[in-house]
Amino acid sequence: MINKTVVDVSAALEGVQDGMTCMFGGFGLSGIPENAISHLVKLGVKNLSCISNNAGVDDFGLGLLLQGKQIKKMTSSYVGENDEFERQMLSGELEVELIPQGTLAERCRAAQAGFPAFYTPAGYGTEVAEGKETREFDGKMHVLEYAPKADFAFVKAWKGDEAGNLIFKGTARNFNANMCGAAKITVAEVEELVPVGELDPNQIHIPGIFVQRIFKGEKYEKRIEQRTVRQRA
Repeated sequence: MINKTVVDVSAALEGVQDGMTCMFGGFGLSGIPENAISHLVKLGVKNLSCISNNAGVDDFGLGLLLQGKQIKKMTSSYVGENDEFERQMLSGELEVELIPQGTLAERCRAAQAGFPAFYTPAGYGTEVAEGKETREFDGKMHVLEYAPKADFAFVKAWKGDEAGNLIFKGTARNFNANMCGAAKITVAEVEELVPVGELDPNQIHIPGIFVQRIFKGEKYEKRIEQRTVRQRA
Protein backbone atom coordinates (compact mmCIF):
# COMPACT_ATOMS: atom_id res chain seq x y z
CA MET A 1 0.00 0.00 0.00
CA ILE A 2 1.25 3.48 -0.90
CA ASN A 3 2.02 5.60 2.16
CA LYS A 4 3.05 9.20 1.55
CA THR A 5 2.97 10.23 5.22
CA VAL A 6 5.99 12.04 6.66
CA VAL A 7 6.52 12.45 10.39
CA ASP A 8 6.39 16.23 10.62
CA VAL A 9 6.72 19.55 8.80
CA SER A 10 10.52 19.35 8.92
CA ALA A 11 10.54 16.12 6.92
CA ALA A 12 7.85 17.48 4.60
CA LEU A 13 9.99 20.47 3.63
CA GLU A 14 13.19 18.50 3.10
CA GLY A 15 14.97 19.75 0.00
CA VAL A 16 13.70 23.34 0.07
CA GLN A 17 16.57 25.63 -0.90
CA ASP A 18 17.30 29.30 -1.54
CA GLY A 19 16.05 30.62 -4.86
CA MET A 20 13.29 28.08 -5.38
CA THR A 21 9.81 28.77 -6.77
CA CYS A 22 7.02 27.78 -4.40
CA MET A 23 3.21 27.76 -4.65
CA PHE A 24 1.01 28.43 -1.62
CA GLY A 25 -2.66 27.47 -1.58
CA GLY A 26 -5.50 29.26 0.16
CA PHE A 27 -7.70 32.29 -0.26
CA GLY A 28 -7.06 35.33 1.92
CA LEU A 29 -6.13 33.66 5.21
CA SER A 30 -8.52 30.76 4.61
CA GLY A 31 -6.89 27.41 3.98
CA ILE A 32 -3.30 28.62 3.90
CA PRO A 33 -0.51 26.12 4.75
CA GLU A 34 0.29 27.68 8.13
CA ASN A 35 2.73 25.01 9.27
CA ALA A 36 4.74 25.03 6.05
CA ILE A 37 5.02 28.82 6.06
CA SER A 38 6.10 28.92 9.71
CA HIS A 39 8.78 26.32 9.04
CA LEU A 40 10.07 28.21 6.00
CA VAL A 41 10.49 31.23 8.28
CA LYS A 42 12.41 29.04 10.73
CA LEU A 43 14.61 27.60 7.97
CA GLY A 44 15.53 31.11 6.83
CA VAL A 45 15.56 30.25 3.13
CA LYS A 46 16.03 33.33 0.92
CA ASN A 47 15.25 34.62 -2.58
CA LEU A 48 12.05 32.64 -2.91
CA SER A 49 9.69 33.22 -5.84
CA CYS A 50 6.21 32.74 -4.40
CA ILE A 51 2.98 32.07 -6.27
CA SER A 52 -0.11 32.73 -4.19
CA ASN A 53 -3.47 34.43 -4.60
CA ASN A 54 -2.49 36.90 -1.89
CA ALA A 55 0.47 37.73 0.32
CA GLY A 56 -1.06 37.24 3.76
CA VAL A 57 -1.12 40.08 6.28
CA ASP A 58 1.76 41.84 8.00
CA ASP A 59 2.15 39.36 10.87
CA PHE A 60 0.66 36.18 9.48
CA GLY A 61 0.84 33.88 6.46
CA LEU A 62 3.26 34.92 3.72
CA GLY A 63 3.57 38.26 5.51
CA LEU A 64 5.99 36.50 7.87
CA LEU A 65 8.28 35.60 4.97
CA LEU A 66 8.06 39.18 3.69
CA GLN A 67 9.05 40.50 7.11
CA GLY A 68 12.21 38.41 6.98
CA LYS A 69 12.99 39.54 3.42
CA GLN A 70 12.86 35.91 2.33
CA ILE A 71 10.78 36.53 -0.80
CA LYS A 72 12.39 37.85 -3.97
CA LYS A 73 9.30 37.77 -6.21
CA MET A 74 5.54 37.56 -5.63
CA THR A 75 3.10 36.39 -8.29
CA SER A 76 -0.33 37.25 -6.91
CA SER A 77 -3.81 38.59 -7.59
CA TYR A 78 -4.78 40.43 -4.41
CA VAL A 79 -2.30 42.04 -2.04
CA GLY A 80 -4.31 44.84 -0.44
CA GLU A 81 -4.10 43.70 3.19
CA ASN A 82 -0.33 43.76 3.60
CA ASP A 83 1.42 47.06 4.32
CA GLU A 84 4.89 45.51 4.23
CA PHE A 85 4.17 44.05 0.81
CA GLU A 86 3.14 47.49 -0.43
CA ARG A 87 6.26 49.08 1.05
CA GLN A 88 8.63 46.54 -0.51
CA MET A 89 6.88 46.74 -3.88
CA LEU A 90 6.94 50.55 -4.05
CA SER A 91 10.56 50.70 -2.89
CA GLY A 92 11.67 48.20 -5.52
CA GLU A 93 12.84 45.66 -2.94
CA LEU A 94 10.29 43.11 -4.15
CA GLU A 95 9.58 41.99 -7.70
CA VAL A 96 5.83 41.72 -8.25
CA GLU A 97 3.72 40.17 -11.00
CA LEU A 98 0.02 40.96 -10.60
CA ILE A 99 -2.26 38.50 -12.39
CA PRO A 100 -6.06 38.44 -12.81
CA GLN A 101 -7.42 35.98 -10.29
CA GLY A 102 -8.98 33.61 -12.81
CA THR A 103 -5.84 33.64 -14.93
CA LEU A 104 -3.70 32.77 -11.91
CA ALA A 105 -6.00 29.87 -11.04
CA GLU A 106 -5.90 28.65 -14.63
CA ARG A 107 -2.11 28.95 -14.76
CA CYS A 108 -1.91 26.60 -11.80
CA ARG A 109 -4.47 24.22 -13.29
CA ALA A 110 -2.56 24.18 -16.58
CA ALA A 111 0.62 23.19 -14.76
CA GLN A 112 -1.34 20.51 -12.91
CA ALA A 113 -2.69 19.10 -16.20
CA GLY A 114 0.64 19.32 -18.01
CA PHE A 115 -0.35 22.09 -20.43
CA PRO A 116 2.54 24.51 -21.09
CA ALA A 117 0.38 27.53 -21.96
CA PHE A 118 -3.11 28.75 -22.87
CA TYR A 119 -4.87 31.77 -24.34
CA THR A 120 -7.27 33.92 -22.31
CA PRO A 121 -9.14 37.16 -23.08
CA ALA A 122 -8.57 38.39 -19.53
CA GLY A 123 -6.16 41.31 -19.36
CA TYR A 124 -6.00 42.09 -23.07
CA GLY A 125 -5.50 45.82 -23.64
CA THR A 126 -4.14 46.37 -20.12
CA GLU A 127 -0.72 46.31 -18.47
CA VAL A 128 -1.26 42.60 -17.85
CA ALA A 129 -0.75 41.94 -21.58
CA GLU A 130 2.36 44.06 -22.04
CA GLY A 131 5.18 42.04 -23.60
CA LYS A 132 3.00 38.97 -24.08
CA GLU A 133 1.93 37.27 -27.27
CA THR A 134 -1.65 37.99 -28.34
CA ARG A 135 -3.89 36.27 -30.85
CA GLU A 136 -7.39 36.66 -32.19
CA PHE A 137 -9.96 33.89 -31.83
CA ASP A 138 -13.47 34.33 -33.27
CA GLY A 139 -13.03 38.07 -33.46
CA LYS A 140 -11.82 38.45 -29.88
CA MET A 141 -8.25 39.10 -28.79
CA HIS A 142 -6.57 36.77 -26.31
CA VAL A 143 -3.35 36.83 -24.28
CA LEU A 144 -0.93 33.90 -24.12
CA GLU A 145 -0.25 32.85 -20.52
CA TYR A 146 2.31 30.24 -19.47
CA ALA A 147 1.98 27.59 -16.80
CA PRO A 148 4.40 28.19 -13.90
CA LYS A 149 7.34 25.90 -13.24
CA ALA A 150 7.43 25.46 -9.47
CA ASP A 151 9.68 23.36 -7.26
CA PHE A 152 7.22 22.96 -4.39
CA ALA A 153 3.47 23.40 -3.93
CA PHE A 154 2.36 23.80 -0.32
CA VAL A 155 -1.34 23.13 0.24
CA LYS A 156 -3.62 22.73 3.23
CA ALA A 157 -6.61 20.37 3.40
CA TRP A 158 -9.23 19.55 6.00
CA LYS A 159 -8.82 15.78 5.77
CA GLY A 160 -6.37 13.51 4.05
CA ASP A 161 -5.35 9.87 4.11
CA GLU A 162 -1.98 8.19 4.09
CA ALA A 163 -2.08 7.80 0.29
CA GLY A 164 -2.41 11.57 -0.17
CA ASN A 165 -6.11 11.75 -1.06
CA LEU A 166 -7.47 15.14 0.06
CA ILE A 167 -10.73 16.78 1.07
CA PHE A 168 -10.91 20.57 1.35
CA LYS A 169 -13.46 22.55 3.33
CA GLY A 170 -15.31 25.63 2.14
CA THR A 171 -13.27 28.53 0.80
CA ALA A 172 -10.05 26.66 1.56
CA ARG A 173 -10.64 24.76 -1.67
CA ASN A 174 -9.70 27.90 -3.63
CA PHE A 175 -6.25 27.56 -5.21
CA ASN A 176 -5.31 24.59 -3.01
CA ALA A 177 -6.89 22.08 -5.37
CA ASN A 178 -5.41 23.67 -8.51
CA MET A 179 -1.92 23.73 -7.02
CA CYS A 180 -1.85 20.02 -6.20
CA GLY A 181 0.41 18.39 -8.75
CA ALA A 182 1.34 21.74 -10.28
CA ALA A 183 4.90 21.58 -8.93
CA LYS A 184 7.67 19.00 -8.83
CA ILE A 185 6.75 18.19 -5.22
CA THR A 186 3.36 18.80 -3.61
CA VAL A 187 3.31 18.92 0.18
CA ALA A 188 -0.09 18.66 1.86
CA GLU A 189 -0.69 19.51 5.49
CA VAL A 190 -4.02 18.36 6.91
CA GLU A 191 -6.06 18.87 10.05
CA GLU A 192 -7.07 15.21 10.14
CA LEU A 193 -4.91 12.37 8.81
CA VAL A 194 -6.67 9.00 8.50
CA PRO A 195 -5.79 5.53 7.22
CA VAL A 196 -6.47 4.63 3.60
CA GLY A 197 -10.09 3.57 3.13
CA GLU A 198 -11.64 5.89 5.71
CA LEU A 199 -12.44 8.68 3.25
CA ASP A 200 -15.59 8.41 1.15
CA PRO A 201 -14.28 8.18 -2.44
CA ASN A 202 -17.18 10.35 -3.60
CA GLN A 203 -16.06 13.18 -1.32
CA ILE A 204 -12.38 13.28 -2.33
CA HIS A 205 -11.43 16.48 -4.15
CA ILE A 206 -7.83 15.61 -5.07
CA PRO A 207 -6.55 12.06 -5.60
CA GLY A 208 -3.28 11.08 -4.00
CA ILE A 209 -1.49 10.83 -7.36
CA PHE A 210 -1.08 14.62 -7.20
CA VAL A 211 0.55 14.59 -3.73
CA GLN A 212 4.07 13.47 -2.83
CA ARG A 213 4.14 14.21 0.93
CA ILE A 214 1.41 14.54 3.55
CA PHE A 215 1.54 15.29 7.28
CA LYS A 216 -0.78 16.26 10.11
CA GLY A 217 -0.46 19.95 10.90
CA GLU A 218 -0.51 21.45 14.37
CA LYS A 219 -1.86 24.56 16.12
CA TYR A 220 -3.89 26.14 13.33
CA GLU A 221 -4.79 29.74 14.14
CA LYS A 222 -7.25 30.13 11.25
CA ARG A 223 -7.23 33.91 11.47
CA ILE A 224 -9.95 36.08 9.94
CA GLU A 225 -8.56 38.64 7.52
CA GLN A 226 -11.26 41.25 8.17
CA ARG A 227 -13.57 40.58 11.08
CA THR A 228 -16.93 42.24 10.44
CA VAL A 229 -19.82 42.25 12.90
CA ARG A 230 -23.30 43.70 12.68
CA GLN A 231 -23.88 46.82 14.75
CA ARG A 232 -26.28 46.40 17.64
CA ALA A 233 -29.63 48.16 17.29
